[in-house]
Amino acid sequence: MSDADWISFEQALDLVLGAVSPLGTERVPLPDALGRALDRRVEALAPHPPWDNSAMDGFAVRADDVRGARADRPVILPISDDIPAGAFPRGPLDPGSAARVMTGAPVPEGATGVVRVEHTDGGPDEDVRIFDDADAERHIRLLGEDVKTGDTLLEPGEELGAAAVALLATAGRGEVEVGRRPRVGVLSNGDELVDLDEFEEVLAGRRIMNSNGHALAAQLAASGADPVRLGIARDDPVDLRRRLERADDCDAIVSAAGVSVGEHDYVKRVLDELGFERSFWRVRMRPGSATVFGTLGGRPFWGVPGNPASALVTFETLVRPAIRKMAGFARPCRRSVTCVAGQDFRGPRAVVSFLRVLVASTESGDLVARLTGPQGSGNLGSMLADGLLALPAGTDTVREGARVRVIPLREWASPTA
Repeated sequence: MSDADWISFEQALDLVLGAVSPLGTERVPLPDALGRALDRRVEALAPHPPWDNSAMDGFAVRADDVRGARADRPVILPISDDIPAGAFPRGPLDPGSAARVMTGAPVPEGATGVVRVEHTDGGPDEDVRIFDDADAERHIRLLGEDVKTGDTLLEPGEELGAAAVALLATAGRGEVEVGRRPRVGVLSNGDELVDLDEFEEVLAGRRIMNSNGHALAAQLAASGADPVRLGIARDDPVDLRRRLERADDCDAIVSAAGVSVGEHDYVKRVLDELGFERSFWRVRMRPGSATVFGTLGGRPFWGVPGNPASALVTFETLVRPAIRKMAGFARPCRRSVTCVAGQDFRGPRAVVSFLRVLVASTESGDLVARLTGPQGSGNLGSMLADGLLALPAGTDTVREGARVRVIPLREWASPTA
């Protein structure tokens, strides 16, 4: 494993996505389906709304009965029915009358509109005074207007957010078939690392914190996986092998550091001893060039760089899409967003540069991208970013004001520039 491939980022992503497939499915209660990938198409078993209903609190009327109503010449109609939410009309709307109706309640047959209560005197007695005819043919939501019986509500691979969960509830789905969450081992490497239980070593200046282990586990959870902590492997082939063997029940492994060419970087050697089948080592990207990918015992294995920004960027660009595919999501990669360059951006021509940027909205509605600060691969703070701006290989400069594409990492944090 000594020869570097130096393949393009695009080749690396194709190899990664081509090496993984969805893991299968499981059935979960609807409340547990949030954030999961739907496995199969869902069709509506009933129409929604299930009846013609009112979009307003007000009075159901026939248009001909309220034409010409004005504040100085109100139309006065007797109230023939009172229909709160959860009740049904006694029958069709009598011509020349109005029915009091609440939002969501069925409207009586024959009604053409619902006059909102603000355009009336509220009907304090047996009659209602209507001061405006603008609603004579408005504010009735028709049966099946949103969904008809047999309509496709959701397609396979859909990420189940709140609206999707609501649609599943309207379809009576108390349980849902979803993609299985991948179990992914997270391993950190290096004698210099300690975890939170030894933070005093960090304070004393003798060790550094295993931030990558926590970051990668968090990224995995956010991507739809169940992270499995494998701890910190010391610069010792025996310890490294032992920790890798703990991942026997994992679907994939992400290992941070130890994949470079240093004298004590043992990961590649131990992987070879364990029968690692390499797809690539080294990618023309920055940060994150020292990345290894292949299969170990038939399972995807990523060796990402140890520098914090490199590890997080590599995960977002070369690990997350594969994890999403394994979890059953139809769209593994995030959609990029067009922004305006708020400054000049520069990077080496030979590689794709992933620049960490903040995005802000201007009064004109443009989204403006600016660097988070110093972009060194060890600058963990640079990852407090709204997105990654990809400076393509072959481009070393993008000038201020140019249109650029940004891969979102979170909601835009700043409302104005």
